[in-house]
Amino acid sequence: MQRHIRTNLCHLIEISAQRQPRAPAVTFRGEQVGYEELWRQVRAFAGGLLALGLRRNDRVAIFLEKRIETVVAIFGTMAAGCVAVPANPLLKPAQVAYIMRDCAVRALVTSPERLAQMGDEIGPCPALAHVVCAGPAAGAMPAAGAALHGWEGFGREPAGALPHETTVDADMAAILYTSGSTGRPKGVVLSHRNMIVGAESVSAYLENGPADTILSVQPLSFDAGLSQLTTAFNAGAHVVLMNYLVPADVPRLCRRHRVTGITAVPPFWIKVAELEWPAEAASCLRYFANTGGRMPKATLDKLRRHFPRALPYLMYGLTEAFRSTYLPPSEVDRRPDSIGKAIPNAEIMVVRPDGSPCDPGEEGELVHRGPLVALGYWNDAARTAERFRPSPGQPGGVPADRAVFSGDTVVRDAEGFLYFVGRRDEMIKTSGYRVSPTEIEEAAYATGMVGDAVALGLDDAELGQRVVLVASPADGGGLATEQLAAALRARLPQYMLPSRIVEMAAIPTSPNGKFDRVRLRQELTRGPGGDTTAAGQAVLEPQGGA
Repeated sequence: MQRHIRTNLCHLIEISAQRQPRAPAVTFRGEQVGYEELWRQVRAFAGGLLALGLRRNDRVAIFLEKRIETVVAIFGTMAAGCVAVPANPLLKPAQVAYIMRDCAVRALVTSPERLAQMGDEIGPCPALAHVVCAGPAAGAMPAAGAALHGWEGFGREPAGALPHETTVDADMAAILYTSGSTGRPKGVVLSHRNMIVGAESVSAYLENGPADTILSVQPLSFDAGLSQLTTAFNAGAHVVLMNYLVPADVPRLCRRHRVTGITAVPPFWIKVAELEWPAEAASCLRYFANTGGRMPKATLDKLRRHFPRALPYLMYGLTEAFRSTYLPPSEVDRRPDSIGKAIPNAEIMVVRPDGSPCDPGEEGELVHRGPLVALGYWNDAARTAERFRPSPGQPGGVPADRAVFSGDTVVRDAEGFLYFVGRRDEMIKTSGYRVSPTEIEEAAYATGMVGDAVALGLDDAELGQRVVLVASPADGGGLATEQLAAALRARLPQYMLPSRIVEMAAIPTSPNGKFDRVRLRQELTRGPGGDTTAAGQAVLEPQGGA
């Protein structure tokens, strides 16, 4: 008997497997699995976790590039009643180890190569009991205190019902780690309800269906990247996995698989817009969607010329609420700078500091209310209470539900369309990532080469913002900028690396003794080409910068 009540995210796959068992679900390189086979592999992986003794709500980290095993591990974890913790494959071993310690991961799914790269970093993860290799375990480096398992022979069909049958949609499904303003990344806890409703909402306005083929270009550790899987599985569509490296691969894959939909961040679209697109690749695209920052108008115009039949969707979201707004394609010509209106099943408010609603044209904070609002931050009650608060404007006598206060300043026009103004904190938005200045500064201090350090995001037409590090030398002499850049490359992933290092003998401070970031930003952008020309400053562009 078919089931239609979805209380666990893996039900999206199960129901599509019932409806269209042989339809393609996921393709990676030369390997393709249909929905029936994908569901079998998900069940087997869940059975493997249960056989190891993992229990409901145990956390399972997945540190892999995109491949079939990554999809199976994420959804198999949820089928076992556990919580998936996908780690960005670009992260350095120390950053992955921090995530694993922070949420007390019980099992790690990774490749033998990545396990070897983790080295000693995996040692100080006391809760870790099992490592599952997406590949042969023979020859893989064992993790201290953890049992090592190869992919072959690990999954086993469970004898009875899986825990996903008894999941309620308020249960934890995943923890997505995103940079926090205090330096260390914070884990956003998402429920099954958050992710199921998100899949339903996004696939509704994108009009996804079984005939769609979606190209997955964003990391699955991103809410927008994971959404490509959930929206596809909700609609019974086909996902083509891509580990994005070379822009020229995009039209090639679109042509080969007749891709109908792509969602990506502005830096991706800026590069893709400059490519030559064969008619066979461009003609199949039904829609393209932007998230993670404003799409430049010139880029949007180029894409529309490339894809004259495709509908453009401009979207805004935050990890704490998965997705918040979108601009319908019919409005793109009238208001290309708008982030649109609320997605289905969400309420978006613009409020003053006291919680009262702003008037049209008045700047205020974007507040998201509805079933997509996350459960909070993992093991961080203080930050949860700061961002997740009672929804403003509830009628008297009605208990207020929770809303997420985004920290983003927006303005609403007379017709109800929203426009992004800026962030209230110092978070850097580059290449679609939210980057903590503190995390970069801590990496600079850890080198022992700097006395003081301040990381800033400066406006950049391609990246959204580029990372600039202002530093003073540790010993009062000169700053060894090339050595500092090399040391940072060993500590930080590519997208966090400063594009420039600016040396200052003394970094200016505000009257309260804090580094004067406003003054620094002004000085760094006042000169020709956007760079300061003040004396005594050396500017370096490290190789491999963001």
